[in-house]
Amino acid sequence: MFLENTVNPKEQFGWIEVICGSMFSGKTEELIRRLKRAQFAKQKVEIFKPQVDTRYNQEMVVSHDANEIRSTPVANAAAIRLLAEDCDVVGIDEAQFFDDEIVAVCNELANKGIRVLVAGLDMDFKGNPFGPMPALMATAEYVTKVHAICTRTGNLANYSFRKAASDSLVLLGQVEAYEPLSRGAYFKAMLKERVKDIDVTATQIKDANKNTDV
Repeated sequence: MFLENTVNPKEQFGWIEVICGSMFSGKTEELIRRLKRAQFAKQKVEIFKPQVDTRYNQEMVVSHDANEIRSTPVANAAAIRLLAEDCDVVGIDEAQFFDDEIVAVCNELANKGIRVLVAGLDMDFKGNPFGPMPALMATAEYVTKVHAICTRTGNLANYSFRKAASDSLVLLGQVEAYEPLSRGAYFKAMLKERVKDIDVTATQIKDANKNTDV
């Protein structure tokens, strides 16, 4: 899955590990586990998260299971480049919310000999690749895809279905806003949403025609 010791100790390069999956799949939990192991080994660890993520705590990276580790909220990826000097390990949570420069920053850190651990959603609520995550997964040495359990079928879930009525790409929330679904359950749920939208549009057109006739 990933290495904590390089085979050739003379090579002064680090690497990138990406942990990805849907909502409630344990991405942050796995990130915290790896970072705490590094801290226990007396390695110098710095953890970052986007300032926009204030769901549980302003400064802590917190999993849905209430496991936590102290972090530094940053406004953009460039700030990580400035704050991650002289580290052995750098952790980045919710990477999908960062700008595209996060890819260059992670590769620069790895090229300096730093182990870079990144966690984030690989797909948005529409089922599309999310932000810089595809590029991070492509350039990473190790990619771990974790899964939630579908709330409707009990199968493995890799889609994050949005229950809240919002089309905004970034919408922070927990179980009240999202639920993890399998491919089949997600397809049926999205089909139902599209039918609902068509019915609403048809009703609006009908009402508009009535007003015009009057």
